[in-house]
Amino acid sequence: MEEKNVFSTKNRWDIFIKLFVLLTLISILGEKIGTVSFKIGPGSLIILPMIFAMVFGIILTPDALGRKIKSLRNLVGEEEVELSQGVIMLVLLILGVKLGTSAGPNIEKLIAAGPALILQEFGNLGTMIVGLPIAMLLGMRREAVGATVSICREPTLGLISEIYGIDSPEGTGVMGTYMVGNLFGTIFFGLLGSFSVLTGIHPYALAMASGMGSGSMMTAASQALAATVPDMANEVLAYAATSNIMTNVTGLYMELFIALPTANFIYKRLEKILLKKGN
Repeated sequence: MEEKNVFSTKNRWDIFIKLFVLLTLISILGEKIGTVSFKIGPGSLIILPMIFAMVFGIILTPDALGRKIKSLRNLVGEEEVELSQGVIMLVLLILGVKLGTSAGPNIEKLIAAGPALILQEFGNLGTMIVGLPIAMLLGMRREAVGATVSICREPTLGLISEIYGIDSPEGTGVMGTYMVGNLFGTIFFGLLGSFSVLTGIHPYALAMASGMGSGSMMTAASQALAATVPDMANEVLAYAATSNIMTNVTGLYMELFIALPTANFIYKRLEKILLKKGN
């Protein structure tokens, strides 16, 4: 049986150009809408442009509106979806360079911030130890490792893709958490940044907690937090940005040498218990 090739009837460059133009238009539309903020009690709900862009992209896929609207199936088909998987890796390489150049000039801030920024990385282990068994109980298999190894932002996406491949079960898991984080993470952390002041924890500590390795989530949380303590706004934003840089730099090594081996260890121990043969 001849293997199906989605690129057999079209030129790969034509598909790439169409995909690039489409994504550029979606990005411009998201930027035109801008950041939308809603006041909710003492907090604020912040929706960033990337959320609008992601929603528009999902809507145009063949599995969304493309099932009902034939013109959309002609605009975005399986060829564009398959090619976009490879484009993700290219974009992640560019992002990795950007993160590296951001860390260098801020090295003095990282040192001045003290060991708290490094120790906070162990928080990911706690959420993974809880989340991995729950994911397996819900029926996930190797997808659970990719989905729970961390908060699953760009560095984790690149790490899992390099080790297992983006098309692997682990890649499916990390991509799922990544997409859900894009859609709901900024909304959740925007509200959390506003209401967290009510806990009595010092705003600087809350600012460091805002830097969880996601630019969008950090921005939503720190801006909402800064709005609630305007006299400390500059310091809050500085601590959040520094923490985010540290998380991107040290978090990758934490995931590679500690979190991922721990996730695989837990998975192997629980596999025989939670994932019985035939289920």
